[in-house]
Amino acid sequence: MDTENKEKNCEMPEGLSLKAGLYCVATPIGNLRDITMRALDVLKVADVVLCEDTRMTRKLLRAYQISARLQCYNDHSREAVRERITEMIGQGKAVALVSDAGMPLISDPGYKLVRACRENGQYVTSVPGASATLSALQISGLPSDKFCFLGFLPSKSVARRKMLGQWMHVNASLIAFETAPRLKAALKDIHTVLGRREVAVVREITKRFEEVKCATPESLLQNYEENGAPKGEIVLVIAPPGEESVPVLDEGDIADMLREELKTKKVKEAAKAVAEKTGRKKSDLYDMALNIIRERGVKG
Repeated sequence: MDTENKEKNCEMPEGLSLKAGLYCVATPIGNLRDITMRALDVLKVADVVLCEDTRMTRKLLRAYQISARLQCYNDHSREAVRERITEMIGQGKAVALVSDAGMPLISDPGYKLVRACRENGQYVTSVPGASATLSALQISGLPSDKFCFLGFLPSKSVARRKMLGQWMHVNASLIAFETAPRLKAALKDIHTVLGRREVAVVREITKRFEEVKCATPESLLQNYEENGAPKGEIVLVIAPPGEESVPVLDEGDIADMLREELKTKKVKEAAKAVAEKTGRKKSDLYDMALNIIRERGVKG
């Protein structure tokens, strides 16, 4: 991009006017100063601002002396509500969509509305900004070259373990939202399904008590059992499978894990279970498990 175009893109919109369409506007996830100049421009002149909670959005707008027409919208809104919104856009109106915090549609309302607008051939654009998902990945210290966002983990243990099992072989860091009351239960299930992978518990991002704790699930769980679960908004970042994300275990630890699995499983199944928990090769663990069985036979 040449200098002339760069300067043009940095200019305040002439007359602060917007073309008709839907503007998905990112809002701060904690610190109210984490909002872009472009986002403020859009919120100032949009004909209506769609939001989850008018109280939350009004607090942000007041901080920047913005007066805007607010309307509640979420993914439970009736089809008739979306039809009225698309009609407004069809009549030349500019509609801004915000969530309570962060990027709209990222585990927040908006998908159905964006789809409806696009099906109508209407203009839809993003006004990017703060994101708890990406911020947590940045400061977790875990691999960031590949990652998958899981949204909120299920509230029930069976469903949570099933979901984690579906992602356990994906060679990428996993990012999920979790609530403080369910954190300890979630860590137990992560340990059961994913083993000793590192997990970063990132909370209160951009706020006064921002904190990152990174350790194995059992270490984190022990800390929270002793000191109480943390409060606030929580994002979990789970390391990908592989030796680089698994604490070093000596052969004695591995053998103990195999012996425990062999109490209820056949050799192949036990090797697979320990491989999933440690990142070790199944073939090596299979041989080790056979040796354990042979030792038992000799001692018997």
